[in-house]
Amino acid sequence: TAVVHDLGYTQPTPIQIEAIPALLAGRNIIGQSQTGSGKTAAFALLILQGIEVDRRQLQALVICPTRELTAQVGSEMRKLGREHRGLQVLELVGGQPSRPQRDTLERGAHVAIGTPGRLLDHLERGFMKPDSIKTVVLDEADRMLDMGFGEDVRKIIRHLPKNRQTALFSATFPSTIEAMSKEIQQEA
Repeated sequence: TAVVHDLGYTQPTPIQIEAIPALLAGRNIIGQSQTGSGKTAAFALLILQGIEVDRRQLQALVICPTRELTAQVGSEMRKLGREHRGLQVLELVGGQPSRPQRDTLERGAHVAIGTPGRLLDHLERGFMKPDSIKTVVLDEADRMLDMGFGEDVRKIIRHLPKNRQTALFSATFPSTIEAMSKEIQQEA
C-alpha cells in the first residue's frame, strides 16, 4: 500500500516474509525474531487488513510485556493504519488512570494493545468486551514469561473467543514458549 511505501518500507524483512503469508492464510503462528526485525509491521498489517472500521467493536488484541513496548506498537499501528478513517487504537497500561481507558472501551475501540495486568483488570471488571476479537498477538512472549506474566496471559486467553487467530512472537524459543503456544493456540 501507499502508506507502507511512504513509511520507507521497501523490502520485507525475513520475519515478514515468513509471517505475513501464514497470517494472511489465517494460520496461528509462532515467530522467532529479534527486536527491531519488523515483526510489529508484520502483525499490524494483518490486523489492519481485517479491521472493519464501521464496527465499533474490539477486533484485535496485542499483549505486550511493558508499557514502553505497548506505546511503540500503538504508534506503529497508528502510522500503518492512518488511511483507515476512524480507526481507534487504544493502549491499556498500568501507571495511568483506568477511567479514560474504560471510557474509550465503552465508546468502541478496534484494537487494544496493553500489558497483561491492565488488560486482565479491564476484562475481569467487564469493561473490555472480547466477543468480537478475531486476532490476538503476544509480542515478546519470552519476556512476558520471564517477567512472571504467564498466568495473567493464560487468564486473558480464557476470556477470548475460541475461534480466533493467535500469533506469538518471541526473540528466543525456550521450552516455556513451546508449552504456552500449545496451550493457547487453537488449531486453524
